[in-house]
Amino acid sequence: MYQVAICDDEETEIAKIRRCLSDWQIRHPDYVLEMECFTSVKNLIGLFREGRYAPDVLFLDVYLPEVSGIAVARDIRDMGYKGEIVFITTSQEHALEAFGVNALQYLVKPVETQRLLLVLDTLFVSGRKKRRDCILLRIDGRVCRVSVDDIVYCEAQGKNQCLHLLHDVRQQLHMSMLEIYGMLSDWQEFVRVGVSYIVNLDHVDSLNAQQVCLDNGENIFLPRGAYQPLREQYFHYYCESI
Repeated sequence: MYQVAICDDEETEIAKIRRCLSDWQIRHPDYVLEMECFTSVKNLIGLFREGRYAPDVLFLDVYLPEVSGIAVARDIRDMGYKGEIVFITTSQEHALEAFGVNALQYLVKPVETQRLLLVLDTLFVSGRKKRRDCILLRIDGRVCRVSVDDIVYCEAQGKNQCLHLLHDVRQQLHMSMLEIYGMLSDWQEFVRVGVSYIVNLDHVDSLNAQQVCLDNGENIFLPRGAYQPLREQYFHYYCESI
């Protein structure tokens, strides 16, 4: 599933983009787009600042009554937003500024449907692997993009969780284990081990009835009853991967 945000003060323009997104999704039934629309940029920025929202793609008008869309883009980039930004506006005047905030596209209204469909192909089809290989997490007050390949395991530590990454990097997350597992559930290499761990099977060197040996040199001791289901998951994943 991909989260898509549309921010424009004109509801008719939002409706046009929504229709195009819906038409594109009909043509690509394997993709699920979850759309959120904003006529007030304050509401959108508020969600970013609270760390409650970081869509995969943001369609953003440049000429907004409250503040320039370029300024909005700079603001959310400063907050750590790494998603794609597509500007849709009535003038070419701010095109250079748009690419200064790493925008994917700058489209001038009225946007041809075929042009927008091509942009969607670039966003979701051509860039699918890149986006699917990352998750967005709020770390130290910033929304950060984390590569799933870098996640070795996650460990419960009281009310918080500790994310163990490659190169001995550790990040504290103020989330529940269930929330993190839900974010990783699209990748079959992530499995629950007891109630305290989520392990990336790609980083498992070996396992026995007592422990899991990881490729970063760490070992996780298995709780009672965890070995047999983990062994089955490991071999099932390994056989599907070769």
